[in-house]
Amino acid sequence: MDLNLIPNIKHTNSNNFFLLAGPCAIEGEDMALRIAERVIEITNKLEIPYVFKGSFKKANRSRIDSFTGIGDEKALKILRKVSETFNVPTVTDIHEVSDAEKAAQYVDVLQIPAFLVRQTDLVVAAAKTGKVVNLKKGQFMSPEAMQHAVKKVHDAGNDKAWITDRGTMFGYQDMIVDFRGIPTMRQFAPTVLDVTHSLQQPNQSSGVTGGRPDMIETIARAGVVNNVDGLFMETHFDPANAKSDGANMLHLDHLEKVLGNLVTIRKAINNL
Repeated sequence: MDLNLIPNIKHTNSNNFFLLAGPCAIEGEDMALRIAERVIEITNKLEIPYVFKGSFKKANRSRIDSFTGIGDEKALKILRKVSETFNVPTVTDIHEVSDAEKAAQYVDVLQIPAFLVRQTDLVVAAAKTGKVVNLKKGQFMSPEAMQHAVKKVHDAGNDKAWITDRGTMFGYQDMIVDFRGIPTMRQFAPTVLDVTHSLQQPNQSSGVTGGRPDMIETIARAGVVNNVDGLFMETHFDPANAKSDGANMLHLDHLEKVLGNLVTIRKAINNL
């Protein structure tokens, strides 16, 4: 894939996967800068092209009292500060048509949430900004169906689309990753594996999503072996107290070891 389409991305090792990583939600400036600085240290060391991820707001919540954000403009300005401070691109998700133009002023990649990827107006609005559009595969959709979401982006005059697999619903409270979908979706667009959301356990009776962070490296390894173009991981220095999706995040202290192992696997695959 052509990473040159993304401003500021560093990609000295073109055979490596790229990484979208950061907190689930922007909780404040200090936490965002702290996480970004550490991830950048690791990705520079391992020569992994990096995009900082952070949601400027969370619209899809189980309970009305769940954390949704610190304010749209405040969070978007923090994303811009991360980009300017560390010279890295950023990605955030959008939920309404009006979000597309607003967020595009601050970030490099617009992400369409899985539950909304069939919303034509939203996908087209994102595409018309000219930004890279990261299309999360719906938990209810087949890999083959994602070609139509990609086509919407292209038909809107934008050839910069990615697909991200974030698992498929397995019963009411679990997710699975069907790795057969990776080569299928790579026919349509560069494909990313969202490791941490694939390990969610949604629809808990408490109204708070659960997860299996102990399986993060297992799922990531399988994705790398199957030639995903990129990996998506949410990480935090204190997942237990994160304001969103802490149950399936990777602790920041473990990120370097996990990524180092994945780079070793990718190098071995490249030599086959």
